[in-house]
Amino acid sequence: MTDTDGKARERNLKEICFQAVRKHLDAVGIESVLGLPTPLITDLLPHLTICQLDELQPALNQRGISTYSGWVGVLLDMCGPKRVVDLHTEEEAKHEVMKMLFTVVFYGYTNNFVSKNITNLNTPSFLTAAAKCITHFLIDSSFHKSLHRLTAEQRPLLNLFEKRMRSVSISQSMDLSKKKNRTALYVFHRLVDHGVANKLVIHNDCPIVLAWLLHGRGSQYVHPKLMNLMHSKKASCVSQEASVRADGASCSSGLGTRASENQDNQPTASKRPKISFDLSEEEEEEEESETVHFDVDPQVLCQAFTPCDGPSAGTCPLGQIDCLEFRKCRSDSLQVLNSALPTFFCLRSLILHSFLTFRDSDVFDLARALRKLSGSSNSSLTDLSISVLPYAKLMEILLNASSKVKSLLVEIHTLVPYTWAAESDVSAELPLEELTIKVTELQTDLQLITSVLRRSPHLTALHLAGMRLPTGSSQSQLLNTLSESNHCLRSLHLEDVKLSDCLPQILNLLKDCKLEELRLNDCRLLEKWSNKEESLRQLVAALKKVPSLHTLSLAQNRLAKNVCVLAELFSGSSPSSVKRLNISSNFIQPAELLDFAVTLTTHRPPHRLTLDLRKNPGDRDPETWDTALKRLRPVCVLLVEGWISTNSMADHISNM
Repeated sequence: MTDTDGKARERNLKEICFQAVRKHLDAVGIESVLGLPTPLITDLLPHLTICQLDELQPALNQRGISTYSGWVGVLLDMCGPKRVVDLHTEEEAKHEVMKMLFTVVFYGYTNNFVSKNITNLNTPSFLTAAAKCITHFLIDSSFHKSLHRLTAEQRPLLNLFEKRMRSVSISQSMDLSKKKNRTALYVFHRLVDHGVANKLVIHNDCPIVLAWLLHGRGSQYVHPKLMNLMHSKKASCVSQEASVRADGASCSSGLGTRASENQDNQPTASKRPKISFDLSEEEEEEEESETVHFDVDPQVLCQAFTPCDGPSAGTCPLGQIDCLEFRKCRSDSLQVLNSALPTFFCLRSLILHSFLTFRDSDVFDLARALRKLSGSSNSSLTDLSISVLPYAKLMEILLNASSKVKSLLVEIHTLVPYTWAAESDVSAELPLEELTIKVTELQTDLQLITSVLRRSPHLTALHLAGMRLPTGSSQSQLLNTLSESNHCLRSLHLEDVKLSDCLPQILNLLKDCKLEELRLNDCRLLEKWSNKEESLRQLVAALKKVPSLHTLSLAQNRLAKNVCVLAELFSGSSPSSVKRLNISSNFIQPAELLDFAVTLTTHRPPHRLTLDLRKNPGDRDPETWDTALKRLRPVCVLLVEGWISTNSMADHISNM
């Protein structure tokens, strides 16, 4: 028997033993596993179930053993071996696993991984373990049976949600006119009003649903149609008869009585009705077809879903929403939001997305509402994100209306020319610290952009994407403005902005700057440099003189054979402090990567370098590519993925 055969048998025997431990861990005992040698435990981790990993992790950590490899093994099993794992700690990897699986398992979705591991996942222990790791919960009212279990056998899980979930998503299917959605409303009430959730993500574009979600949770706005649903005694009676077994309680003495209707404004003691949690098919069909006949007051819902033997509850609290993200915002819903905004004093972050561009009138109404809110000393709004605006001038109007906003993200899609009458004085200083502008335009209004930059001396992070400037001098003007007016910049991200004529301005910007992150992605840097290698060397020399810089991205810039120059970042007596380098999508050939690897191992970075090599044609010469990766691994954390050059013929032709 050869040594190879012996090693193969040893591997097969270990695999059999590992599978046996996985299957019979309860019988084997955790203490027995903890008594194994560290190398054997490390080999065992990728074979354990998610619940076993979670159970073993605290004890293993006490022994100085990380479960990172186990969680990464689960990720690769879920996503395939080509998944790029850019996670550096066991907690990050564990959170990613739980985040990807929890909603799938809770609502009964399926995929290959879930089907293969269903016996280990469809358990209370997994849901509890996952719920302890995540902080976001999706309320999908179309799966009302899954939500209903939270009011019955899974009620302890709902209690855990109250303490853990800080963010709640509302599905598109939520509808106040369907009685089956009572459970979804109740779960939301528990998480936001009784729990710690203060961020709301809405996928639903129904104005009345938005009004219910916001009612009393930060704004003083009262929607008239909603009040009809929340104060109807008749509706409460019908709701009671349809959803609970009365057990002697009537509408006047049970859940139909609101606390505010008592003379002393205190909740009166009443016998709680028993609840039937098991809906028959006939009842479900009836609920499917019925329009609204139930009281949607959170207090009433909470009383209806509290078991008769549960603790007596007083008046329900109301939570506060300080972060609101609207994924499908259209005019009708925006009107409700605009009505609520002037008194929405606890709101810190507002994110509005629309599939289509917002209408001018909608943006003007939003600006008026923001101006009223900003005019109050109680306003907390500092983060604003809106997409998609029809033209750039509206960005300035929103900024002028939001005098306290420190972070702004806008997407602008201008497909037809527009004209705009000159506005009055817009020279007031802005408190902006973070600004992101993503543009799809035939030509960008540079004057407007530079005006905003000059008015933002406190700017620390800037991301500009897709700007189409008329001439090379325009790009130079943009960079000069940054050098002159934005001395506090810590993060600069320019994407799809042509900078091939701007090397002197880039070098000037890097002088005496405080940048910690610099991303020049798809900026066609080398396109017009007559001596590409020497010009890139000048850039490297300037980057080395920025001691604060820890992240550098030059992705999609056609570096190709000149990539070796970047290894000189770490040469000499004052090497760069860069810890993360992205050179993905640069058409780097295997031989060129090998040259880079040789130079980099000669000038070893002072810190372990995270190197992003994705979307480079390593398959042109796999053997040389693998040799280069082996040289790099001792000094780098590599982010690589499979690459098929035949799928990128256009990129190949552009480099011929």
